[in-house]
Amino acid sequence: MRKVLLLAIFVVAAIVAHAQIVDAEHATKPSDQTVFYQTPEIDKKNTFIVISKTELRLYVYGVINNDTLLMAKFPACLSKNKGQKQRRGDMKTPECTPAKPFYIDAIKDASAWYHDFKDGRGSIKAYGAWFLRLVTPGHKGIGIHGSTNNESSVPGRASEGCIRLRDPDIILLKERYAYINMPVIIKNETQGPWDWELKAHARAVPVK
Repeated sequence: MRKVLLLAIFVVAAIVAHAQIVDAEHATKPSDQTVFYQTPEIDKKNTFIVISKTELRLYVYGVINNDTLLMAKFPACLSKNKGQKQRRGDMKTPECTPAKPFYIDAIKDASAWYHDFKDGRGSIKAYGAWFLRLVTPGHKGIGIHGSTNNESSVPGRASEGCIRLRDPDIILLKERYAYINMPVIIKNETQGPWDWELKAHARAVPVK
């Protein structure tokens, strides 16, 4: 009996160790990493955000001398359900167009905020250090925030409608780029990169 118990413990430990290795590999895949790009100094007021549902990425762009440059790329977690948000509780992230972008209207300290996901964990910290509240006409409570206790969901589709970043990334986004009235474009599910994005990405040089 003792040998069977020891064997079971060994098997469980091996499975846990393998899972940790897989998680570590997933977190460090090049496509999942945050990247900053070399750009000249750009006034914050000339920067904006584009969020891609198909790529699960949040991009920061800056405009200088009528030229759009890629400044940063963050992996993101979006809503569990796909499609345009219709009502509260439908687990969808709202979408908009470049002609009518959303915008940040508040930057809130969310380090002490709790949320109950109704998944058995109870009320837990879930927002990271900051909550960048978005004005999304017709819908309230949508924002860009961290992923405390939900780090493995980034990148992915697991939120109730908000945009999650990894906890260190929401701090970087807030400190380096975010400002009140910053435009935020959230693409629809099928929208790929626009031509100007392809050009910006082709010229972008990562900071080493």
